[in-house]
Amino acid sequence: MRSVPAQRAPQAAGGAARSGGDSARGLGPTLLVIALAGLILAGAPLAGAWLAGQPLAAYLEFPPRPVRVPAPGFSWAAFWLLAALIIAAVAPFAWRILRMPSAPRAPRERHSFPLWGWAALLWLAASWTLAWTRFPWFEPFQGHTFTPLWLGYIAVVNALTVRRKGSSLLTRQPWRFAALFPLSALFWWFFEYLNRFVGNWYYAGTADFGALEYTLFATLAFSTVLPAMASTAGWLRTFAPFDRTFGRWHPLRLSRPKLAAACVLVLTAASLAGLGAFRDYLFPLVWISPALLVVSLQALAGRATVFAPLACGDWRAIATYPAAALACGFFWEMWNSGSLVHWEYSIAYVDRFRIFEMPLLGYAGYLPFGIQGAVIVALVLDPDRGPRQEDEG
Repeated sequence: MRSVPAQRAPQAAGGAARSGGDSARGLGPTLLVIALAGLILAGAPLAGAWLAGQPLAAYLEFPPRPVRVPAPGFSWAAFWLLAALIIAAVAPFAWRILRMPSAPRAPRERHSFPLWGWAALLWLAASWTLAWTRFPWFEPFQGHTFTPLWLGYIAVVNALTVRRKGSSLLTRQPWRFAALFPLSALFWWFFEYLNRFVGNWYYAGTADFGALEYTLFATLAFSTVLPAMASTAGWLRTFAPFDRTFGRWHPLRLSRPKLAAACVLVLTAASLAGLGAFRDYLFPLVWISPALLVVSLQALAGRATVFAPLACGDWRAIATYPAAALACGFFWEMWNSGSLVHWEYSIAYVDRFRIFEMPLLGYAGYLPFGIQGAVIVALVLDPDRGPRQEDEG
């Protein structure tokens, strides 16, 4: 049984009156955090490349169209070392799930699957068909199937959430949900920029795209990343095991949070500066650095972060978003494998045992990427306190 509504009850009476003011007060600091994090993300790798004596012109091209960069060959030592680190990070969560006793299934109110959900299913099926086939009449549009596919996925997952809960992010917070799309595009363009330094992925089938066409259609595709992840997290949260298993776990508190935040900020900026010179060793940091920057800046400003619930033992967001990112990652990689325009990987030392285009250990990157998603989504859904539990599903 969920206890979140009861915890928020004292606030409910004045919540409506304060919501506009809270949002207005939260917007300025939120934009400042985004701007500072963006400056560090953009400047630190560039400064590192300059200090290493590398020419900067290649990193400043726009759009930052990825190119294939040769990577060192496979290494069993690196493979097993990285596998051990992944297992060490995931094992406590897996152990928690396995040790959690099953609970009697509580009666659950069922809701109708919305009509627009059925339309979204048809749209998704048609988009998938067009993405993986090569009809002559569809040839002018064959390179632009990513966005329709993921708009269909987002709508279907929200419809599934409505079916289980009665509402979803799309129906409950439509304007904030819509704001995730432009933020998502900006969010992923930063990854495209960072990829110029590490060369982990590149796109096939885009050679005929001009700069304007590439920028436009890439931006549309990138805009679906955060909405897909947030929608999937909301759907996963409708399943009771996430509440029971991770709602009350080990509290995690820092005695000197601002000092810890300052150390994380310095170390993250330094590691980003090393990307250009040591990309074959530091490339995994691409998937966690933006989140570390945002969270450390929030903590230094005295604002709550997405990790604040950990002090009370609430690990639900930290467990849900990585799971959501991994679920989205499966569909990203699967649909990518049959599309005309698609991405391919060039990863140092561990590029083996591919599932679709992604090497096996590469899927672990979706786990910290999910935490990054939680951090960025929280900036929109709740800029004052981080993602509220009911907003997540």
